[in-house]
Parts: sequence; C-alpha cells; structure tokens
Amino acid sequence: MKPYCFVLMPFGKKKDEVGRLVDFNHIYEGIIKPAIIDADLISIRADEEVVGGIIHKPMFERLMMCDYAIADLTTANANVFYELGVRHGVRPHSTIPIAGSGTRLPFDVSPLRTILYDIDPLGLPSNFKKVREILTKRLKECRTPSDDSPLYQLLTDFPRPDIKHLKTDTFRDIIEYSQKMKGILRVARKKGNDAVAEIEKKISIVNADPAIVIDLYLSYRAVKNWGAMVSLVEKMPPPLKQTVLVQEQLGLALNRLERHDDAEQVLKDLISNYGPSSETYGILGRVYKDLWLKAKASGNLAATGYLQKAIDTYLQGFEADWRDAYPGINAVTMMEMKEFPDPRQKELIPVVHYAVKRRLKSKTPDYWDYATLLELAVLSKNKQLATEYLGLSLAAIREIWEPETTAKNIQMIKEGRRIRGEDVNWIKTIEDHLTAVANP
Repeated sequence: MKPYCFVLMPFGKKKDEVGRLVDFNHIYEGIIKPAIIDADLISIRADEEVVGGIIHKPMFERLMMCDYAIADLTTANANVFYELGVRHGVRPHSTIPIAGSGTRLPFDVSPLRTILYDIDPLGLPSNFKKVREILTKRLKECRTPSDDSPLYQLLTDFPRPDIKHLKTDTFRDIIEYSQKMKGILRVARKKGNDAVAEIEKKISIVNADPAIVIDLYLSYRAVKNWGAMVSLVEKMPPPLKQTVLVQEQLGLALNRLERHDDAEQVLKDLISNYGPSSETYGILGRVYKDLWLKAKASGNLAATGYLQKAIDTYLQGFEADWRDAYPGINAVTMMEMKEFPDPRQKELIPVVHYAVKRRLKSKTPDYWDYATLLELAVLSKNKQLATEYLGLSLAAIREIWEPETTAKNIQMIKEGRRIRGEDVNWIKTIEDHLTAVANP
C-alpha cells in the first residue's frame, strides 16, 4: 500500500504578507499533487478551508499518522504554522516546507530547507515543472530519512514517539471511509433530495470527519433542502457549528425558508464577530432583496427602505473584496430598480466587469462568472453578448438553484426603468431559458 502525504496549505486565492495574490489551488494542482504522485505516494490535502479553519480530531490524526507531509508557508498562515509545529513535535523527519519566492519567513522557521517557487502577476506558479521535480526528489529522499524537525535536531535525546504502535490500519480505514463517503455524496446530489437524506442516516454527525459533515451540509444546499440544512446545524458539534462557512450557509438557508429576521441576525453576528466579508455581505444583501420583493408585491411602503438597504449591503460586500463580483453585480442590478438613476451605477458597472474578466483569466470559470457577464450584457442591452453568455452559463451549471437566481435578477432588470420596447422580448426569452432549466 502506498504511503500518505499530508498537504498543509491555504485554499483558493490568498494574499501573502507583501500583498501578492497567490492561487493556491493552482500551486496544489500544478506542483504539489503531481510531485506526490511521481514519488509514488497518495496525496491528502487538509480540509481546513472546507470546515472553516478549525483544528479537528481528523486533522491531528493526519498530522501524526501520515508518513510524509508538505507545508506551504507562503502567506504565513497561522493554521499552517500551528499544524507544522504539531507535525514537528511528533514526527522527527519527512516534513517538507515550500513557499513562494520572496516570502519573508518568520525567524523560527527560516533555517528550514524550504523549496521556493516563483509566482507570476496572476498569482500562478511560473516555474512549476522545475519545482515539481525538486519536490519529487525530496520526497523520495525521505525514504532514507534524516531529522528535519528543529525539535529533534536540537534536542537529540528528546524521546521519540513510536508511531508504529499507533493504530495505522485504523487510520487508513478512516481515510478510505472519508473518501468513499464524499464519492457517495457526489452521486447522491445528482439523484436528488431523497438520496442525500438517506446518506445522513448512515453518518454519525457528532463523531464523523467534519469534512464529511460539511459535504452533507452543502449537498442539502445543492438539492435546495433548506430545512434539512437548518436541522443539520443543530446536530453539529459546537466548534463546527460556529465556523464562518456553516453560519453563512445557515443564513442563506434561513432566508430561503423566509425566516428573514433570523437570517439577518445570524449574518450580522458574523460580521460583528469576524469583520467584513464579501460572502457574508452578499448573503445579507439577498435577505434585504427578498424583503424588498415581498414589500413591493404587497404595496408595503417599506419597499423603498429595503431596496436601499439591499443596495448598500451589496456595495459593502463589493468594497470588502473588489475581486468578488457577486455582490457588485447585485448592487448595480438593484440600482436599476430605483425610481431615479443612482449615479454610482455608471461608475460601478465597468469595475464589476473588470473584476469578472480578471477572474476568468486566473481560474477555471464557474457558473457565476458567466452569469455575471450575462446580467451585465442585459443591463447594457447587448443581445449578442447576452446570448453568448447565456450559453456559457447553462454549460457551467453546478447546482439547480443557480439559474433560478439569475432568472429572477434578469426579470427585475427587464422590469426596471431603462428596458423598453423590443429589448423586453429578447430579455424575456433569456429569462424563460433560465427558468426552464431551474424547473425542469
């Protein structure tokens, strides 16, 4: 059986300590994972982003039990350094640090033999082939180990844990079970709500790997079972329940259940406790948007207030991270609903467009990238571009609620103050296409 190599690193795009944007998913896929495969090992990536950054029991098990480990120190991420310290405390050798060139490593880890990779202006590795070969060679050298943990290098008489006496077979079974359950959930999501609910019956929520619980949680979101999401949160262990990811998605689910006040409170508490976030503000903006739609439909005078709150909240989300176009497109779309033109809309549309275009250049595009460009094309009444982005959006759908959200946005734009005459017909056709996909 091939040994495991545990990878400690951030997920997605993060800024390093000098402000460079680094695409860690590309670092993993282009350098780390291929090097591990070439060294005839099995890669396990830390699920810290998936489970909100908490240090949980399976994380400690992986740190202790995996024969090899790679730690990316580029952003001086506190979790990665903590995990590296745990690893160095229990494993005298076979831990390899890597980092983006130019990274200013803290004094305590600067003596480590760190492999450096170059980062281009888009945050991507530019010398991945060379670094991959170096990393593969270092992993193979670890088969004839020498101490790389500063603890064991400096304290030569420090007692060494006997890893062989630990439950290595049980650990391998746990890893294989986690991977198997994630595969089963992927299949269940395609079958629908009943299939996902059946999987929950087979999982002990309190004792399961948090990554599996989060996978189940997001599977309920994929099949639009908002009530099951809320119920699942109540069953989660407190540390997992309080993570940002779980609370954000709880706010989304509560809002879909029309428990708007509860959703607003959950999301406001998140902002108060963890600071501004484009994701949290984006979900909170949706709460006010739905309240506006309700008030507008019933002729409630509060509609104007909710519309302004939605615009302001989406704008706060966009200002929290200009790279995230989602709250930006929602802000300019909601501005279209105002009785009088909002002067900020004209300034914001090019910025939102630029944000999406940058995302398209530096990552694999997803549904929301194309849907954002589709909405921008509708706002500018460009039929040709709108038709092109409609096709690209439909080809990138991941979850059935995505086109439904876009259809509602386009319906609002169609009913706004600037769309008139012949434009109404082709925009209605685009709206109908999206609605049909969302409700087959």
